[in-house]
Amino acid sequence: MDLHAIWQGISTLVREIPQSNLLIITVAAVAGSMIGTALARRNVVFGRFLATTSTLALAGILVLVVLQVSRFNPRLDVAVPELGLPEQTVSGGATRVQMAPDGHYWIRAKVNGELVPFLIDTGATLTAVSVPVARHAGLKPRPGGVPVRISTANGTVQAELTTIDTLSFGNVKASGLDAVIAPNIGETNVIGMNLLSRLASVRIEGRTLILVPHNPQPVAD
Repeated sequence: MDLHAIWQGISTLVREIPQSNLLIITVAAVAGSMIGTALARRNVVFGRFLATTSTLALAGILVLVVLQVSRFNPRLDVAVPELGLPEQTVSGGATRVQMAPDGHYWIRAKVNGELVPFLIDTGATLTAVSVPVARHAGLKPRPGGVPVRISTANGTVQAELTTIDTLSFGNVKASGLDAVIAPNIGETNVIGMNLLSRLASVRIEGRTLILVPHNPQPVAD
């Protein structure tokens, strides 16, 4: 038996597990529930308390996960103020983006005031920024955020949720926008469907991509 190969396999598996405080708490709650249930069956009073507390913790984690994941799609956006997460809004006027020579639609957007190149990608669920962009724009990982795995040109990587206070390009301005800080994506920051689906329409005419917000209005400073 090749113990070195087994250890390498275990190490790879552990690295593939998303690391987050929320995941650690979840594992602890599951373990607490199992231990508490086993003790309760032996009529240990503390066991019932541990099992009940762990079950309530798991229920709370489930609610938190559902609320955070629901923010990825405006049709399911049910986040409440108590979570401390800002409302995600997209306002402004129609914006036209010309197709680049590579066949993609690129823009330069301001992220918290920092000018950043973005690829508009209707196949991406979430808006994503690179680690350097996050650092320059002052973006921090969201405490207790749901672990996110995304596919990149370099394979599947773990990304951390964050909140962009303001992201603006052309006549469009997004506020309180969920995004992920994604390692190993190089300079290809991405505008994803969590922003695009909050527009009234996204259409292509010839080689021009036209983005139209709901109730077009001047972009607020």
